Amino acid sequence: MGCLWAGHDRLGRATLGEGVRIQALAFTGPRELELLEDELRGPGPAQVLVQARFSAISPGTELLIYRGHAPQELPADENLPHLSGPLRFPLRYGYSVVGQVHALGIGVDEDWLGRWVFAFQTHQTCFVADVAQLVPLPAGLASEEALFLPNMETAVNLLHDGAPIVGERVVVFGQGIVGLLTTALLARVPLSALLTLDRYPLRRQASLTLGATHSFDPADSEAPARLQDLLFGGGCDLSYELTGDPRALDQAIALTGFAGRVVIGSWYGTQRADLDLGGRFHRSRIALISSQVSTIHPRLSGRWSKARRLDFALQLLREVRPSRFITHRFPFAAAREAFALLDTSPGEAIQVIFEYHGEK
Repeated sequence: MGCLWAGHDRLGRATLGEGVRIQALAFTGPRELELLEDELRGPGPAQVLVQARFSAISPGTELLIYRGHAPQELPADENLPHLSGPLRFPLRYGYSVVGQVHALGIGVDEDWLGRWVFAFQTHQTCFVADVAQLVPLPAGLASEEALFLPNMETAVNLLHDGAPIVGERVVVFGQGIVGLLTTALLARVPLSALLTLDRYPLRRQASLTLGATHSFDPADSEAPARLQDLLFGGGCDLSYELTGDPRALDQAIALTGFAGRVVIGSWYGTQRADLDLGGRFHRSRIALISSQVSTIHPRLSGRWSKARRLDFALQLLREVRPSRFITHRFPFAAAREAFALLDTSPGEAIQVIFEYHGEK
């Protein structure tokens, strides 16, 4: 189902209040979802109607929601109007959609019609948005690359928060898509070691192609000793916990040296981290740093804005080309199969996307 309504003028301008029929994904309970039939009002002043072409599944946040591990009293995202409600079933979610402008509201320049745009939007066939909420795709940036904009912005934020220094030894726990993009950016810093850990061979191999000096399976009994050898027994200067598994945080702390930093980019939802803070940590002066992309580090906020960070992330997408890590494409109608794959066979997937209509 595309964007269907009764009538429009030559610019595709739908009458305000006129019905636009869509399908939208809703999480209805733990490991339960539906594609709902719905109706949008046509775009109002300064708004456009966008027909989705692709959307990306977050294997972190969305899997927490899918599995029922998200705290239901917490707002989904206070910075996005369509996600300001609580994480309570039934819930529409998603934040990475690329599509084409299909209809214009009053006062919108004709140049917007047919334009390819990125939006922080939920999974649905069409949506109405203020023009100010959209990111037009720059020339030369493929639509599938733009799907990784939220992940790349997160990776930029992780480097801002961790502030890696030339010559440091850095360890990244977790090589999902955010972990991989973080590794790609860290590889541009002249570090003395960039070590990564992930349970799945597919992700470890991708990590090495992006510049990790070594990548380990955390379940390998020999991994701790090999890591310590590479860190010369002194621990790392900076570690990133990006697995989404609370158990990895204790491992990251254990591997971090005196006065080192641990950046926690994972969101654990209702899962709890069992940490050993009564031994070495007590005297280690290790800093635990929470990192989340919705804000700018106070140290940088005088010069950096969200707009500046987003523009830089767009630039990096061209250079890193993360679309090569799309491992699975599902038609939107097969949403259940897509989430089941991520839930039961995570080692087979890096990035899973939905395809709606047509290609760029």
